[in-house]
Parts: sequence; structure tokens; C-alpha cells
Amino acid sequence: MSPEEEVTHAEEAPLYNKLTEDEKPYALFPDGSCRIVGKHQRWKAAVWSPTRRVTEAAEGEGESSQFAEVKAIQLALDIAEREKCLMLCLYTDSWMVANALWGWLQQWKRSNWQCRGKPIWAAPLWQDIAAQLEKLVVKVRHVDAHIPKSRATEEHQNNQQVDQAAKIEVAQVDLPWQRKGELFIARWAHDTSGHQGRDATYRWACDRGVDLTMDTISQVIHECETCTAVKQAKRVKPLWYGGRWLKYQYGEAWQIDYITLSQICQAKRYILMGTGYVSSHPVVASTIVST
Repeated sequence: MSPEEEVTHAEEAPLYNKLTEDEKPYALFPDGSCRIVGKHQRWKAAVWSPTRRVTEAAEGEGESSQFAEVKAIQLALDIAEREKCLMLCLYTDSWMVANALWGWLQQWKRSNWQCRGKPIWAAPLWQDIAAQLEKLVVKVRHVDAHIPKSRATEEHQNNQQVDQAAKIEVAQVDLPWQRKGELFIARWAHDTSGHQGRDATYRWACDRGVDLTMDTISQVIHECETCTAVKQAKRVKPLWYGGRWLKYQYGEAWQIDYITLSQICQAKRYILMGTGYVSSHPVVASTIVST
């Protein structure tokens, strides 16, 4: 690849509170989300400017939250071009976006925007972003979106601001009463069955004579705060890391389960707990109290 074809990559931005007063106007916080509304999947991308105290957003249908996060980067670059900025500091809570801007774009360009012989996901969007990176200096910083409020800095507060701006609000009053009932029953089935996936929740409901659609279950799972927390917790480092046990981190999820064994050993059955390490505790019977 010739030097003129090389894709400019972003450098790592400093902490937001380390920016000078002259640099802060060039700091933007992008984010994106999606949710199922009725029978359609809607997405929303938003960009928050802490100094201007304004949010710009774009919305659409048929794409994922990852697409919305990338679209938010494109929106931020469009804002920078419109404002004739010579530099831009982006603060994102998406590792995918941060890594792409730090270096993946270069790899994709070298491979003609393909991965293992197939076009990369959202290639036209990434190509447009790569072209815009040539026009200004861009720095990117990853923001931890899951920390206690007691330790939240101005950077985290701004990230929360754009997170709220990117949420797709649906007025429950706009839903017909029958649809409200379906959602209520689907939430009950999802909670009671143990926050399983769509297919497992559907089978659980069918086994109990509860008539639910896959679309309704998908919407409930997508909006479930418990499932979202578990997914986010899986991204943190394991408890055993670097040759030592780490202290518990905010946002970790502990999953506890049990199985009734067909063979009884010494008149006792056992509970198996997995938490990064495994611990077992014998009990006479597997009950709600013992688990």
C-alpha cells in the first residue's frame, strides 16, 4: 500500500478533565442504541457536546446497536467538518469503536475492506469514516460505562448524558391494551424462567400453556436490565488475573445454578456453583432455600 493510500488512525485521547479549556470545545461523546418497537427494530445514534450542552441525534430502522454506535462516530465527524474543526477528541464506551479507530481501519483498508474473503460488516460506513479521518486530527478514549456513582468523574457523567440521549423512548400509552398484556406476561415468563434466551423462554412458556410470540419475547429480553448487566459483566477481567485474585469489580454478575444428581452419594445431593472458580456444597435436598 502506498503512503497516500494509508488510512490515518486515531491516537489515544487524554482524560477529559486533563483537556485544556481550549481543547474541551473539540470533545464529543458519541453513543448508540437500538430496541424493538412493535414489530420493528429501531436504532438511534447521539452525540453530546459538554461545552455547548447540546445533543445531536439520528434515528432509523432495521439495524443493531453496534450500527448505531458507528453511526454516532460518523455523526460526530460530520459535526466536526461542519464546524471546521482541526481536531476532535471522541469519548466512547464501545471497545469495538475505539479499537477500529485506533488501528482496525488500517487493517481493513489493506485487505480491501474484507475479512477472510468476505466484506466487513457495515463497510460503506467505515469507508466514509476512514475518509473523514484524513481531514482532521482525531483522538479517541474508551470510557468505562459501569462504575459506581461515588467514583464517577466528569468524563463518566458526560458519558451517562449521551447514554440517556441515545435511548429510544416508547410511550406505553401508545401501545394497545392487548400488546401491553402480552409484554406483561412475557416479562413474567422471562423472569420466572431464569432470564433465559429467546428460544428457551419460548419453550418454557409453551410447556406451561402460555401463548407468546418470539417478537414479544425478543423485545422483553432486549429491554431486560438484568440481562444487560450480565452481558456487560462478562466483559470485565476474570477474578483470577495476572497470577493473583482481583477484588470484586463493580458490575460483576455471579451466576448460581444447581442440578439434582441421579446418583445419591452418602444420602446427599450437591450444588455446583461457578464464579470463575468452582465451589460445591452438599445438601440433603436441592430446594429454593438451599440454592
